[in-house]
Amino acid sequence: MTERLTPLDASFLFMEERTTAMTLGGVMTFEPGRAGFAVDEFVELIGSRLALVPRYRQKIREVPGRLGLPVWTDDPDFDLSFHVRRSALPAPGSDADLRELVGRLLSRQLDRSRPLWEIYVIEGFEGHRVAVLTKIHHAMVDGLGSMDIGSVLLDTTPTPRRVEADDWSPSPEPSGVPLAAQAVLENMLRPRSAFDALARSARDVKEVAGAVKRTLGGLADAVRTANHGRPVWALNAPIGSQRRFGMARTSLFEHRVIRRRHGAGGGSVNDVVLAVVTGALRQWLIARGEPIFPDSVVRAMVPVSVRVRGGTGSSAKVGGNQISAVFVELPVGDPDPVRRLRTIAAQMEARKRMGRSAGTSAVVGLAGLTTPAMHEMGARLSSRLSSRLFNVVVTHVPGPPRPLYAMGARMRDMYPVVPLAHGQAVAIGVTSYDGTVCYGLNADRDALPDVDVLAEALNTALAELKESPAAEEGERSSG
Repeated sequence: MTERLTPLDASFLFMEERTTAMTLGGVMTFEPGRAGFAVDEFVELIGSRLALVPRYRQKIREVPGRLGLPVWTDDPDFDLSFHVRRSALPAPGSDADLRELVGRLLSRQLDRSRPLWEIYVIEGFEGHRVAVLTKIHHAMVDGLGSMDIGSVLLDTTPTPRRVEADDWSPSPEPSGVPLAAQAVLENMLRPRSAFDALARSARDVKEVAGAVKRTLGGLADAVRTANHGRPVWALNAPIGSQRRFGMARTSLFEHRVIRRRHGAGGGSVNDVVLAVVTGALRQWLIARGEPIFPDSVVRAMVPVSVRVRGGTGSSAKVGGNQISAVFVELPVGDPDPVRRLRTIAAQMEARKRMGRSAGTSAVVGLAGLTTPAMHEMGARLSSRLSSRLFNVVVTHVPGPPRPLYAMGARMRDMYPVVPLAHGQAVAIGVTSYDGTVCYGLNADRDALPDVDVLAEALNTALAELKESPAAEEGERSSG
Protein backbone atom coordinates (compact mmCIF):
# COMPACT_ATOMS: atom_id res chain seq x y z
CA MET A 1 0.00 0.00 0.00
CA THR A 2 1.10 3.57 -0.63
CA GLU A 3 1.78 5.93 2.26
CA ARG A 4 -0.65 8.81 2.66
CA LEU A 5 0.34 12.31 3.75
CA THR A 6 -0.66 13.10 7.32
CA PRO A 7 -3.25 15.86 7.77
CA LEU A 8 -0.53 18.25 8.98
CA ASP A 9 1.79 17.45 6.08
CA ALA A 10 -1.07 17.89 3.61
CA SER A 11 -1.93 21.26 5.17
CA PHE A 12 1.46 22.64 4.16
CA LEU A 13 0.85 21.37 0.65
CA PHE A 14 -2.58 23.02 0.50
CA MET A 15 -1.30 26.31 1.95
CA GLU A 16 1.05 26.80 -0.97
CA GLU A 17 -0.03 29.35 -3.55
CA ARG A 18 1.81 31.63 -5.95
CA THR A 19 2.99 33.98 -3.19
CA THR A 20 3.46 31.39 -0.44
CA ALA A 21 6.10 28.82 -1.31
CA MET A 22 6.10 26.34 1.57
CA THR A 23 9.86 25.78 1.39
CA LEU A 24 12.13 24.95 4.31
CA GLY A 25 15.88 24.68 4.03
CA GLY A 26 19.11 26.34 4.89
CA VAL A 27 22.19 28.16 3.65
CA MET A 28 25.48 26.53 4.64
CA THR A 29 28.94 27.92 3.96
CA PHE A 30 32.12 25.82 3.87
CA GLU A 31 35.81 26.55 4.15
CA PRO A 32 37.65 24.07 1.91
CA GLY A 33 41.09 22.84 2.83
CA ARG A 34 44.11 22.89 0.54
CA ALA A 35 42.57 20.28 -1.73
CA GLY A 36 39.61 22.55 -2.46
CA PHE A 37 35.98 21.45 -2.76
CA ALA A 38 35.32 18.68 -5.27
CA VAL A 39 31.83 19.65 -6.43
CA ASP A 40 31.35 16.72 -8.80
CA GLU A 41 32.33 14.28 -6.07
CA PHE A 42 29.95 16.00 -3.64
CA VAL A 43 27.09 15.50 -6.10
CA GLU A 44 28.01 11.81 -6.37
CA LEU A 45 28.16 11.56 -2.58
CA ILE A 46 24.63 12.97 -2.28
CA GLY A 47 23.38 10.43 -4.79
CA SER A 48 25.05 7.57 -2.93
CA ARG A 49 23.31 8.51 0.34
CA LEU A 50 19.74 8.94 -0.87
CA ALA A 51 18.94 5.48 0.48
CA LEU A 52 19.23 7.09 3.94
CA VAL A 53 16.35 9.46 3.11
CA PRO A 54 13.86 7.43 1.00
CA ARG A 55 11.45 10.35 0.74
CA TYR A 56 13.97 12.16 -1.48
CA ARG A 57 13.10 9.78 -4.34
CA GLN A 58 9.35 9.94 -3.88
CA LYS A 59 6.83 12.35 -5.34
CA ILE A 60 3.27 13.29 -4.43
CA ARG A 61 0.29 11.79 -6.24
CA GLU A 62 -3.21 13.21 -5.98
CA VAL A 63 -6.09 10.79 -5.43
CA PRO A 64 -8.72 10.81 -8.20
CA GLY A 65 -11.86 12.67 -7.27
CA ARG A 66 -10.16 14.11 -4.18
CA LEU A 67 -11.41 11.06 -2.28
CA GLY A 68 -8.44 11.11 0.07
CA LEU A 69 -5.33 13.04 0.96
CA PRO A 70 -2.42 12.76 -1.51
CA VAL A 71 0.03 9.85 -1.27
CA TRP A 72 3.79 9.35 -1.62
CA THR A 73 4.95 7.20 -4.53
CA ASP A 74 8.39 6.38 -5.95
CA ASP A 75 9.42 8.60 -8.86
CA PRO A 76 10.11 6.25 -11.80
CA ASP A 77 11.90 9.06 -13.65
CA PHE A 78 14.04 10.25 -10.74
CA ASP A 79 16.88 12.46 -12.03
CA LEU A 80 19.56 13.43 -9.52
CA SER A 81 20.97 16.12 -11.82
CA PHE A 82 17.61 17.94 -11.70
CA HIS A 83 17.69 18.14 -7.92
CA VAL A 84 21.37 18.91 -7.31
CA ARG A 85 22.45 22.00 -9.24
CA ARG A 86 25.54 24.17 -9.55
CA SER A 87 25.60 27.95 -9.50
CA ALA A 88 28.26 30.65 -9.16
CA LEU A 89 28.52 34.16 -7.76
CA PRO A 90 29.92 37.06 -9.79
CA ALA A 91 33.51 37.86 -8.77
CA PRO A 92 34.51 38.56 -6.07
CA GLY A 93 31.45 36.80 -4.60
CA SER A 94 30.62 38.82 -1.48
CA ASP A 95 28.22 37.98 1.34
CA ALA A 96 25.77 40.48 -0.20
CA ASP A 97 26.00 38.64 -3.54
CA LEU A 98 25.26 35.35 -1.77
CA ARG A 99 22.21 36.79 0.00
CA GLU A 100 20.89 38.21 -3.29
CA LEU A 101 21.28 34.87 -5.10
CA VAL A 102 19.67 32.95 -2.24
CA GLY A 103 16.69 35.30 -2.31
CA ARG A 104 16.22 34.70 -6.02
CA LEU A 105 16.53 30.93 -5.68
CA LEU A 106 14.01 30.88 -2.83
CA SER A 107 11.54 32.72 -5.07
CA ARG A 108 11.22 29.64 -7.28
CA GLN A 109 8.67 27.09 -6.15
CA LEU A 110 9.50 23.40 -6.19
CA ASP A 111 8.20 21.29 -9.08
CA ARG A 112 5.30 19.20 -7.74
CA SER A 113 5.67 16.62 -10.50
CA ARG A 114 9.01 15.59 -8.97
CA PRO A 115 10.37 14.86 -5.46
CA LEU A 116 10.04 18.09 -3.49
CA TRP A 117 13.64 19.10 -2.82
CA GLU A 118 16.60 20.85 -4.43
CA ILE A 119 20.23 21.47 -3.47
CA TYR A 120 22.31 24.27 -4.99
CA VAL A 121 26.11 24.18 -4.76
CA ILE A 122 27.24 27.81 -5.07
CA GLU A 123 30.83 28.47 -6.12
CA GLY A 124 32.82 31.69 -6.51
CA PHE A 125 32.38 32.78 -2.89
CA GLU A 126 35.11 35.10 -1.62
CA GLY A 127 37.85 33.51 0.44
CA HIS A 128 37.58 30.32 -1.65
CA ARG A 129 34.45 29.40 0.28
CA VAL A 130 31.56 27.35 -1.07
CA ALA A 131 27.89 27.77 -0.15
CA VAL A 132 25.14 25.17 -0.29
CA LEU A 133 21.44 26.04 -0.36
CA THR A 134 18.91 23.33 0.46
CA LYS A 135 15.22 23.62 -0.39
CA ILE A 136 12.74 21.07 0.98
CA HIS A 137 8.96 21.29 0.91
CA HIS A 138 7.33 21.65 4.31
CA ALA A 139 5.06 18.73 3.41
CA MET A 140 8.14 16.49 3.62
CA VAL A 141 9.73 17.60 6.88
CA ASP A 142 9.54 20.02 9.78
CA GLY A 143 12.49 22.10 10.96
CA LEU A 144 14.09 19.43 13.12
CA GLY A 145 13.47 16.80 10.46
CA SER A 146 15.29 18.92 7.88
CA MET A 147 18.23 19.14 10.28
CA ASP A 148 18.27 15.35 10.62
CA ILE A 149 18.19 14.90 6.85
CA GLY A 150 20.96 17.44 6.45
CA SER A 151 23.09 15.50 8.90
CA VAL A 152 23.05 12.37 6.74
CA LEU A 153 24.42 14.40 3.82
CA LEU A 154 27.31 15.70 5.96
CA ASP A 155 30.05 14.04 7.99
CA THR A 156 31.44 14.41 11.51
CA THR A 157 35.04 14.09 10.24
CA PRO A 158 36.87 15.49 7.20
CA THR A 159 36.89 11.99 5.70
CA PRO A 160 33.49 11.11 4.20
CA ARG A 161 32.04 7.99 5.80
CA ARG A 162 31.20 5.00 3.68
CA VAL A 163 27.63 3.88 3.10
CA GLU A 164 26.31 0.62 1.72
CA ALA A 165 25.87 0.34 -2.02
CA ASP A 166 22.47 1.57 -3.14
CA ASP A 167 20.56 -0.79 -5.44
CA TRP A 168 17.34 1.23 -5.39
CA SER A 169 14.76 0.71 -8.08
CA PRO A 170 11.37 2.44 -8.06
CA SER A 171 8.24 0.54 -7.09
CA PRO A 172 5.55 0.46 -9.78
CA GLU A 173 3.54 3.64 -9.77
CA PRO A 174 -0.08 2.90 -8.78
CA SER A 175 -2.89 3.74 -11.15
CA GLY A 176 -5.83 5.92 -10.24
CA VAL A 177 -8.34 3.14 -9.54
CA PRO A 178 -6.37 1.47 -6.67
CA LEU A 179 -5.64 4.89 -5.16
CA ALA A 180 -9.33 5.79 -5.18
CA ALA A 181 -10.36 2.40 -3.79
CA GLN A 182 -7.82 2.61 -0.99
CA ALA A 183 -9.04 6.12 -0.07
CA VAL A 184 -12.69 4.96 0.01
CA LEU A 185 -11.79 2.07 2.30
CA GLU A 186 -9.82 4.34 4.65
CA ASN A 187 -12.70 6.81 4.76
CA MET A 188 -15.05 4.02 5.85
CA LEU A 189 -12.67 2.88 8.60
CA ARG A 190 -11.44 6.30 9.72
CA PRO A 191 -13.70 6.91 12.76
CA ARG A 192 -12.94 3.46 14.19
CA SER A 193 -9.21 3.82 13.44
CA ALA A 194 -9.10 7.18 15.16
CA PHE A 195 -10.81 5.74 18.24
CA ASP A 196 -8.45 2.74 18.33
CA ALA A 197 -5.39 4.94 18.02
CA LEU A 198 -6.57 7.13 20.87
CA ALA A 199 -7.23 4.08 23.04
CA ARG A 200 -3.79 2.62 22.35
CA SER A 201 -1.95 5.89 23.07
CA ALA A 202 -3.74 6.68 26.33
CA ARG A 203 -2.76 4.85 29.52
CA ASP A 204 -6.05 5.39 31.25
CA VAL A 205 -9.28 7.36 31.12
CA LYS A 206 -7.77 10.19 33.15
CA GLU A 207 -5.00 10.67 30.62
CA VAL A 208 -7.51 10.77 27.76
CA ALA A 209 -9.58 13.35 29.59
CA GLY A 210 -6.49 15.45 30.22
CA ALA A 211 -5.49 15.29 26.54
CA VAL A 212 -8.97 16.38 25.44
CA LYS A 213 -8.97 19.22 27.95
CA ARG A 214 -5.58 20.49 26.74
CA THR A 215 -6.68 20.32 23.10
CA LEU A 216 -9.91 22.19 23.79
CA GLY A 217 -7.90 24.74 25.77
CA GLY A 218 -5.62 25.17 22.78
CA LEU A 219 -8.59 25.71 20.50
CA ALA A 220 -10.02 28.31 22.89
CA ASP A 221 -6.63 30.06 22.98
CA ALA A 222 -6.62 30.24 19.19
CA VAL A 223 -10.10 31.79 19.12
CA ARG A 224 -9.13 34.39 21.74
CA THR A 225 -5.88 35.10 19.90
CA ALA A 226 -7.69 35.66 16.60
CA ASN A 227 -10.24 37.95 18.26
CA HIS A 228 -7.61 40.11 19.95
CA GLY A 229 -4.87 39.92 17.30
CA ARG A 230 -3.92 43.01 15.35
CA PRO A 231 -1.58 43.32 12.39
CA VAL A 232 1.73 45.15 12.69
CA TRP A 233 1.70 46.76 9.29
CA ALA A 234 5.47 46.67 8.76
CA LEU A 235 5.36 42.90 9.33
CA ASN A 236 1.95 42.03 7.92
CA ALA A 237 2.09 43.70 4.52
CA PRO A 238 0.76 42.07 1.34
CA ILE A 239 3.44 39.88 -0.19
CA GLY A 240 4.43 38.73 -3.66
CA SER A 241 6.41 35.73 -4.88
CA GLN A 242 9.91 37.29 -4.80
CA ARG A 243 12.19 36.99 -1.77
CA ARG A 244 15.18 38.55 -0.04
CA PHE A 245 17.35 36.72 2.47
CA GLY A 246 19.14 38.16 5.50
CA MET A 247 21.78 36.52 7.68
CA ALA A 248 23.22 37.25 11.13
CA ARG A 249 25.97 35.16 12.71
CA THR A 250 26.25 35.43 16.50
CA SER A 251 27.91 33.64 19.41
CA LEU A 252 26.21 30.81 21.31
CA PHE A 253 28.54 31.54 24.24
CA GLU A 254 27.16 35.08 24.51
CA HIS A 255 23.58 33.76 24.52
CA ARG A 256 24.51 31.39 27.34
CA VAL A 257 26.28 34.12 29.31
CA ILE A 258 23.14 36.25 29.18
CA ARG A 259 21.01 33.32 30.35
CA ARG A 260 23.34 32.60 33.29
CA ARG A 261 23.58 36.22 34.35
CA HIS A 262 19.87 36.45 34.93
CA GLY A 263 19.42 33.15 36.77
CA ALA A 264 15.81 31.98 36.91
CA GLY A 265 14.68 35.30 35.42
CA GLY A 266 16.82 34.73 32.33
CA GLY A 267 14.99 31.58 31.24
CA SER A 268 16.47 29.35 28.55
CA VAL A 269 18.70 30.02 25.54
CA ASN A 270 15.51 29.97 23.47
CA ASP A 271 14.15 32.79 25.65
CA VAL A 272 17.35 34.77 24.99
CA VAL A 273 16.89 34.18 21.26
CA LEU A 274 13.35 35.58 21.46
CA ALA A 275 14.62 38.55 23.46
CA VAL A 276 17.27 39.24 20.82
CA VAL A 277 14.60 39.11 18.11
CA THR A 278 12.44 41.47 20.20
CA GLY A 279 15.24 44.00 20.56
CA ALA A 280 16.04 43.80 16.84
CA LEU A 281 12.39 44.28 15.85
CA ARG A 282 12.17 47.29 18.18
CA GLN A 283 15.26 48.92 16.62
CA TRP A 284 14.07 48.14 13.10
CA LEU A 285 10.56 49.51 13.68
CA ILE A 286 11.98 52.71 15.18
CA ALA A 287 14.40 53.09 12.25
CA ARG A 288 11.43 52.81 9.91
CA GLY A 289 9.55 55.51 11.78
CA GLU A 290 6.84 53.13 12.94
CA PRO A 291 4.90 54.24 16.05
CA ILE A 292 6.10 52.46 19.21
CA PHE A 293 4.18 52.76 22.50
CA PRO A 294 5.06 51.36 25.95
CA ASP A 295 2.51 48.56 25.50
CA SER A 296 3.40 47.75 21.89
CA VAL A 297 3.88 44.04 21.22
CA VAL A 298 4.66 41.83 18.26
CA ARG A 299 2.95 38.45 18.50
CA ALA A 300 5.29 35.64 17.47
CA MET A 301 4.26 32.15 16.52
CA VAL A 302 6.99 29.86 17.86
CA PRO A 303 6.90 26.30 16.46
CA VAL A 304 7.82 23.65 19.00
CA SER A 305 9.03 20.23 17.86
CA VAL A 306 7.47 17.17 19.46
CA ARG A 307 9.79 14.90 17.50
CA VAL A 308 11.89 12.44 19.48
CA ARG A 309 15.50 12.45 18.28
CA GLY A 310 16.86 9.03 17.46
CA GLY A 311 13.40 7.50 17.12
CA THR A 312 12.99 4.15 15.47
CA GLY A 313 9.52 4.51 14.02
CA SER A 314 8.62 5.20 10.42
CA SER A 315 8.54 8.90 11.04
CA ALA A 316 12.17 8.82 12.06
CA LYS A 317 13.05 7.21 8.75
CA VAL A 318 11.16 9.39 6.33
CA GLY A 319 10.59 12.71 8.08
CA GLY A 320 7.16 14.31 8.18
CA ASN A 321 5.92 17.07 10.45
CA GLN A 322 5.83 16.55 14.21
CA ILE A 323 5.31 20.03 15.55
CA SER A 324 3.12 22.11 17.79
CA ALA A 325 3.30 25.85 18.40
CA VAL A 326 2.93 28.55 21.03
CA PHE A 327 2.09 32.23 20.70
CA VAL A 328 4.37 34.69 22.50
CA GLU A 329 3.92 38.45 22.77
CA LEU A 330 7.27 40.14 22.20
CA PRO A 331 7.32 43.41 24.22
CA VAL A 332 8.86 45.70 21.58
CA GLY A 333 7.49 48.76 23.40
CA ASP A 334 9.64 48.15 26.51
CA PRO A 335 12.97 50.05 26.27
CA ASP A 336 14.64 47.87 28.92
CA PRO A 337 16.31 44.79 27.31
CA VAL A 338 16.51 42.83 30.58
CA ARG A 339 12.87 43.44 31.38
CA ARG A 340 11.98 42.29 27.87
CA LEU A 341 13.89 39.05 28.45
CA ARG A 342 12.21 38.40 31.79
CA THR A 343 8.76 39.10 30.33
CA ILE A 344 9.38 36.57 27.56
CA ALA A 345 10.81 33.98 29.97
CA ALA A 346 7.72 34.31 32.19
CA GLN A 347 5.40 33.78 29.21
CA MET A 348 7.28 30.69 28.03
CA GLU A 349 7.31 29.22 31.52
CA ALA A 350 3.55 29.80 31.85
CA ARG A 351 2.93 28.00 28.56
CA LYS A 352 5.04 25.05 29.67
CA ARG A 353 3.01 24.79 32.88
CA MET A 354 -0.27 24.90 30.92
CA GLY A 355 0.95 22.11 28.65
CA ARG A 356 -1.42 23.06 25.84
CA SER A 357 -0.91 22.54 22.16
CA ALA A 358 -1.45 25.69 20.19
CA GLY A 359 -4.89 25.99 18.68
CA THR A 360 -3.56 25.85 15.11
CA SER A 361 -2.04 22.42 15.74
CA ALA A 362 -5.24 21.21 17.38
CA VAL A 363 -7.34 22.34 14.41
CA VAL A 364 -5.02 20.59 11.96
CA GLY A 365 -5.23 17.42 14.03
CA LEU A 366 -9.02 17.45 13.74
CA ALA A 367 -8.74 18.06 10.00
CA GLY A 368 -7.95 14.39 9.50
CA LEU A 369 -11.68 13.70 9.97
CA THR A 370 -12.74 16.01 7.12
CA THR A 371 -12.78 15.53 3.36
CA PRO A 372 -9.62 16.59 1.43
CA ALA A 373 -11.53 19.44 -0.24
CA MET A 374 -12.63 20.83 3.14
CA HIS A 375 -9.15 20.24 4.52
CA GLU A 376 -7.64 22.27 1.68
CA MET A 377 -10.12 25.11 2.19
CA GLY A 378 -9.36 25.17 5.91
CA ALA A 379 -5.59 25.18 5.38
CA ARG A 380 -5.75 28.05 2.90
CA LEU A 381 -8.15 29.99 5.09
CA SER A 382 -5.84 29.63 8.11
CA SER A 383 -2.93 30.84 5.98
CA ARG A 384 -4.88 33.89 4.82
CA LEU A 385 -5.94 34.68 8.38
CA SER A 386 -2.48 34.17 9.85
CA SER A 387 -1.87 37.89 10.40
CA ARG A 388 -4.84 37.85 12.82
CA LEU A 389 -3.16 35.08 14.81
CA PHE A 390 0.45 36.26 14.77
CA ASN A 391 2.75 38.87 13.25
CA VAL A 392 5.94 36.90 12.71
CA VAL A 393 7.25 33.34 12.88
CA VAL A 394 10.35 32.74 15.00
CA THR A 395 11.63 29.16 15.04
CA HIS A 396 14.74 27.97 16.89
CA VAL A 397 16.11 24.52 16.02
CA PRO A 398 19.23 23.47 17.96
CA GLY A 399 21.85 22.10 15.60
CA PRO A 400 24.94 19.93 16.11
CA PRO A 401 27.36 21.28 18.75
CA ARG A 402 30.43 20.01 16.90
CA PRO A 403 31.71 20.81 13.39
CA LEU A 404 30.42 19.01 10.33
CA TYR A 405 32.17 18.49 7.00
CA ALA A 406 31.37 18.03 3.33
CA MET A 407 34.08 16.55 1.12
CA GLY A 408 36.65 17.48 3.78
CA ALA A 409 35.51 21.12 3.91
CA ARG A 410 34.47 22.34 7.35
CA MET A 411 31.01 23.86 7.58
CA ARG A 412 31.38 27.37 8.96
CA ASP A 413 27.73 28.24 9.58
CA MET A 414 24.16 27.33 8.66
CA TYR A 415 21.25 29.77 8.26
CA PRO A 416 17.72 28.29 8.29
CA VAL A 417 15.02 29.13 5.75
CA VAL A 418 11.43 29.39 7.05
CA PRO A 419 8.49 29.88 4.63
CA LEU A 420 6.12 32.86 4.62
CA ALA A 421 2.34 32.66 4.99
CA HIS A 422 -0.12 35.18 3.57
CA GLY A 423 0.41 38.64 5.02
CA GLN A 424 3.72 37.66 6.67
CA ALA A 425 6.55 39.87 5.40
CA VAL A 426 9.37 38.03 7.18
CA ALA A 427 9.99 34.71 8.91
CA ILE A 428 12.99 34.25 11.22
CA GLY A 429 14.74 30.92 11.56
CA VAL A 430 17.45 30.33 14.17
CA THR A 431 19.95 27.48 14.41
CA SER A 432 22.79 26.87 16.86
CA TYR A 433 25.83 25.12 15.42
CA ASP A 434 29.40 24.60 16.62
CA GLY A 435 29.42 27.56 19.01
CA THR A 436 27.42 29.91 16.79
CA VAL A 437 23.79 31.02 16.64
CA CYS A 438 22.80 31.75 13.05
CA TYR A 439 19.69 33.79 12.21
CA GLY A 440 18.18 33.37 8.73
CA LEU A 441 15.57 35.93 7.60
CA ASN A 442 13.31 34.94 4.70
CA ALA A 443 11.56 38.12 3.60
CA ASP A 444 9.29 39.44 0.87
CA ARG A 445 11.40 41.39 -1.61
CA ASP A 446 9.13 44.45 -1.83
CA ALA A 447 7.83 44.55 1.75
CA LEU A 448 11.31 44.31 3.33
CA PRO A 449 13.91 45.99 1.11
CA ASP A 450 15.73 46.71 4.39
CA VAL A 451 15.98 43.09 5.57
CA ASP A 452 19.74 43.59 6.03
CA VAL A 453 18.99 46.38 8.52
CA LEU A 454 16.87 43.98 10.55
CA ALA A 455 19.58 41.32 10.35
CA GLU A 456 22.24 43.72 11.62
CA ALA A 457 19.92 44.81 14.43
CA LEU A 458 20.08 41.24 15.77
CA ASN A 459 23.78 41.68 16.55
CA THR A 460 23.08 45.06 18.14
CA ALA A 461 20.26 43.62 20.27
CA LEU A 462 22.50 40.80 21.49
CA ALA A 463 25.22 43.29 22.47
CA GLU A 464 22.60 45.44 24.23
CA LEU A 465 21.53 42.49 26.37
CA LYS A 466 25.10 41.44 27.11
CA GLU A 467 26.25 44.94 28.10
CA SER A 468 23.16 45.89 30.10
CA PRO A 469 24.00 47.24 33.59
CA ALA A 470 21.09 45.29 34.98
CA ALA A 471 22.66 42.10 33.62
CA GLU A 472 25.93 42.93 35.39
CA GLU A 473 24.10 43.41 38.67
CA GLY A 474 22.46 40.01 38.21
CA GLU A 475 25.87 38.45 37.63
CA ARG A 476 27.32 39.92 40.86
CA SER A 477 24.37 38.83 42.95
CA SER A 478 24.52 35.27 41.56
CA GLY A 479 28.28 35.06 42.15
